[in-house]
Formats: sequence, structure tokens, C-alpha cells
Amino acid sequence: MTTFTESVVEDAALAWLRDLGYTVLYGPDILPDGDTLSPALSQRERGSYSQVVLEARLRQALARLNPKLPPEALEDSYRKLMRTDAPSLIERNRAVHRMLVDGVEVEFRRKDGSIAGDRVRVIDFDDPDKNDWLAVNQFTVVEGQHQRRPDVVLFVNGLPLGVIELKNPADENATVWTAYRQLQTYQAEIPSLFAYNGALVVSDGTLARIGALGAGREWFKPWRTIAGREDASSQLTELEVVLRGGLDKRRFLDLVRHFVVFEDFGGGKLIKKMAGYHQFHAVNAAVEETLRALPRAPGVGEMLGHYEAGLRPAGDPGDRRVGVVWHTQGSGKSLTMAFYAGRIILRPEMANPTIVVLTDRNDLDDQLFGTFARCHDLLRQPPVQAESRADLRAKLKTAGGGVVFTTIQKFFPESGGDQHPVLSERRNIVVLADEAHRSQYDFVDGFARHMRDALPNASFIGFTGTPIELFDKNTRAVFGDYISVYDIQRAVADGATVPIYYESRLAKLALRESERPKIDPDFEEATEGEEIERKEKLKTKWAQLEAVVGSPSRLRVVARDLVDHFEKRLAAMDGKAMIVCMSRRICMELYDEIVRLRPHWHDAADDKGEMKVVMTGDASEGRVWLSTRGTSRAAKPWRRDSEIRPTRSGSSSSAICG
Repeated sequence: MTTFTESVVEDAALAWLRDLGYTVLYGPDILPDGDTLSPALSQRERGSYSQVVLEARLRQALARLNPKLPPEALEDSYRKLMRTDAPSLIERNRAVHRMLVDGVEVEFRRKDGSIAGDRVRVIDFDDPDKNDWLAVNQFTVVEGQHQRRPDVVLFVNGLPLGVIELKNPADENATVWTAYRQLQTYQAEIPSLFAYNGALVVSDGTLARIGALGAGREWFKPWRTIAGREDASSQLTELEVVLRGGLDKRRFLDLVRHFVVFEDFGGGKLIKKMAGYHQFHAVNAAVEETLRALPRAPGVGEMLGHYEAGLRPAGDPGDRRVGVVWHTQGSGKSLTMAFYAGRIILRPEMANPTIVVLTDRNDLDDQLFGTFARCHDLLRQPPVQAESRADLRAKLKTAGGGVVFTTIQKFFPESGGDQHPVLSERRNIVVLADEAHRSQYDFVDGFARHMRDALPNASFIGFTGTPIELFDKNTRAVFGDYISVYDIQRAVADGATVPIYYESRLAKLALRESERPKIDPDFEEATEGEEIERKEKLKTKWAQLEAVVGSPSRLRVVARDLVDHFEKRLAAMDGKAMIVCMSRRICMELYDEIVRLRPHWHDAADDKGEMKVVMTGDASEGRVWLSTRGTSRAAKPWRRDSEIRPTRSGSSSSAICG
């Protein structure tokens, strides 16, 4: 009977890598003191156990990929790759990543004595087969007082871009997370191996996870697809799927080049993040759909080639409707948008495009702008934020380039009904709308019309964390249909978000017939073409419902139930609570009811107390609310046990989604 050991998993991984086109070598064979069965001397590629870069392969790749550069320029690039000094491992990794993606900056003297500058290519990202691909198992590394031996190291042009750690599935104490912890030890004890790292993989033969350098356990995720259109067969192991799906030559290079970001929070806080499979394939599909939707200049024929991934929207060439990416909340939608922007900026067909990022609230604009600003390396430029309508118009009247953030309201003309002036007729403008379904994109007298008036040849793509309603004609008319779907069930299965449990806690309305509101069933249809603020003012009959839902007697019952439920939950587990209300008034009065029950939870100071209200301020509401409950900064990140948070819509169902 054959004993199932870790080496069986390792042999299977090496066989899959060999099938993908990697050359496979045994670690001891490439050492000067190798003791295996007479390996050829030419295989002895390492001078010592401390050498983590295969220097001969790197030099050969630099010469092969840069035939027009003189030897001194190649030698300069080699020295810079080998000597990446930085205060921390993650900063060294960032410096190397820049050189891998952008090339190594060098200067050299021409034959006439003048000084020239250029960039030395380290990897050929356009043709994977022009690179040297190698997988080495049992790769021993000695650094300081530590000696460690990762199971498999992946080299591209002599640089260790991937590390795979494996465990025996037959050993109940050796799990995928044991392999993860071992990689953390390696990063601390032999950091030189990880300065060049592009991806980390852990597996116990059954489960497999892929993640980035420095990432916590929760950010090591499964890779569930190979080509991207559908899930991999259930007959394949997770390890085979992550190798074929994520470490295939073409996809691995795309992952390193386009789907790695270093978020710089300042103060030395730098976090490396890598796209999950849903982000990777959604962005690739969105880029190809953008090229399909791109308006054709007169006399320009169809573009050739297509990469199939995700769902195919019903779109015609040149129709400017890219589609909608629905990735559930908590699955990294903001980063997906940043990855998409970074990719589309680099496409030569786009000819230095302008990216307009659109939200419908100032606080969301600030949050999304912050994410993009921290990812400016990915964008190759810093994003800018439009401060006013005039500022937006100035920023969009450019010859090309730029990542511009704005709220949708800035596209509304100074007086209702006026036509928005044309800001640019360029065809390489792409509008990214966050939460695309939430605002009314009306073609008669709405934001969609004014955006189209201002940018008549722009293409539109929507990103949303909640599904488009079946009969939402406006969203589909502006953006097209789904490009990619990543719903809550899949996000929970992947560990991207926690499961949602629903418990009905009904606070009944005991009303006489004369007190019951009569809601007009045709309200939504009758106001379909109205903008948000105007629509709110029309909700006269909904105001009656708001008065009933927020009646003092009902709020007392709700407050008592909320406090009781929350305290019982805290007795069993740590956590926070967020209460979503129908209106600002209900928010404030429910706050007061809770304070009557628990006075010590309240404090007027922003940085004190156990409970805060987070809402968009309105000057017409007076100062009494704000003076007793803190400031009106809606985007302030309250870090308390409880928040009471109103929504902008008038229905509790959309509040749950929003």
C-alpha cells in the first residue's frame, strides 16, 4: 500500500507546472556542492545557499530582452536589481516591483561621448515565452543564523517571483494554514528570497490559497477558475486550479503587472494587495468590452482579437455601453475599479484616455478618491478631485490623460432644463460610475442626458455592490448589461465577506384605520424621470408613512428592543451595531430614545461616547440636532460600538442594500 506523503503533493504540483511550460529542477542539483547523481556542472547555478537570484539566467535575460543597449547599461540594471535597499521587506518588494513593471532606469555614455538614459526591460510581459521559466523544489536558503527550505520556488528570468509551500493532506496537524504560518516564518527569517516575490501559494493537497507578501490569513483566497468564464471542474483539486488558473505564464505575468498594488497610507504604513480571481477576470473582460464599446473614428475598421471572460453583455461595437460589474459589498469593488483604470490607461488603443470616476455622494467621492490616491503607482499618475462645476469643466477640457473624480450632481447645469455645454468630443473618455443603479440616469432631463451632452463620445461602465433590479431600464440603457457577477453567496464561500443572518423583529403599528397612510402605488413610475433631491420633495404621501414609522410610541419599543438585543449579543461576543433609519428625523429621535435608556452611551464630543450618528447634514434642518450630537461631517470614521445611520432613500428595503 502506497503511503500518502507531502512529496506526493509536491510531485503533482511539479507535474502541473511542467505541463504549463516551466522547466523543473531539483534544488540540490543547482548548488556547487550538490550530491545527487552526477548532475552536469552547467546546472550548478548557485554560488552559495545565501544566493536567491539565479544570476546567470538574469544576465542572459537582460541581454536577450535589450539587444540595443550597451553592456554597461545592462550591468548597471543588474546591480540595481541585486541591491534593493529599503527600511522594510515590503518597501524592498515595492522597489523591485516598479523595476519589473516599468523597467530599470539606467544611464550610459554613447559613442560620441554624450550621456543617454533608457529603461532596461527585466521581463517581456507581451510575449511570455520570451522569458525563462523555472520551478525549483527543495530550494534551501541560508540567511544569518537561519536555514530554511521552501518546497517550490518559481523563477522568471532568474528572479524568484513565486513561492509554494505544501503540506501532507494525510496529516491532520498539517493544514493549509500550517503552510501559511510557515511562509510567515520564512518571510521573517529569510527575507531576501521574498524581496522579488509576486505571489505566495499554500496548500495541503486538498485546499489551496494564493496571496500577497505581508498579507494576513484572511487575504489568502482560493482561485476557483482557470480561463475565467466559469468555475473549474469539481474533479480538479484546488491546488491544480490555482496553478493552472493563477500561475499559468500569461496570467501570472498579467497578475504581476496589472493586479498588484501597494497602498501607501503614509507614516511608513504600506500594504501590498493582489487581485482575487473575480477581480482579475472581471477587469480583463471589462477592458475588452471597453474596446468593443469605444466609438469608432470615421474610417476606422473593427479591432481584431478578443479575450473571453465573465458574462458577455448584449452590446454593439461602438455603442459606448461597456457594461456593469456587480461585485457584492466587501469583495473589493473599489480596488477592482482601480485595477480597471490602471489597465485601461495602458492600452495603446485608448491613446492616453481620461478616466472620470463618478459617485452620487460627497462622502463616497472622498472614500473612493482616497483609495485611488493610495494606488497612484498603478494609475501612473495622481488622481484629481473636481471641487465645483467650473473646476470639473476645466479638468475635462484637456487634450488627454487624467483621472478625475466628481459627483454626478456637478454635471447638472446651473438652471434646470438647460443643455450642458460640450466639454470634450474625445472618444477616449471612460466614465466609471460607482453604485450605478442608485441614481436616476434619465435621458429626458436627468444626469445621463447632461453627461452625454457634456461628453458626447464617452463610454460608460457601471460598478455596483448590489444587483440591478430586473426592470431597471435606466441603468441598462446607460451602461449595458452585466460583464461580471460575484454575488454574496460566492463571496461568503471564498471568505471575502461574512455570512448574513436575518432575524425578523417586527415592531407592529397599532393604528386606527383613519391613521393608516394611503401610499400611491404609482409613485415610483410617476417620478421615474426626476433627480434625487426633486424626487424627495415630491414624496408627500411617503411623508405620512415616515411620520407613522417614526412615531414616539413605536420608537420607544424599537429602542428598548435594540438595546436589549445588542447587550445580549455583547455578552456572548464582541462586535458593533449599525442601525439604518428611514429619515434623519427618525435617526435623531431614535438616538434620543436610546440615550434615555443608556445615558452613559452619549457624549457630545466627537471622540467620546459609545454611540454616534453618521449622516449627511442639511442646513435647512437647523443647528439643534448637530449641537447636541456632534459635528455634521458625514464621512468621519466613527469608531464606536454603535452607529445610527440614515439612508438617502425613503424605503427601508433600499436602506439595507445601501
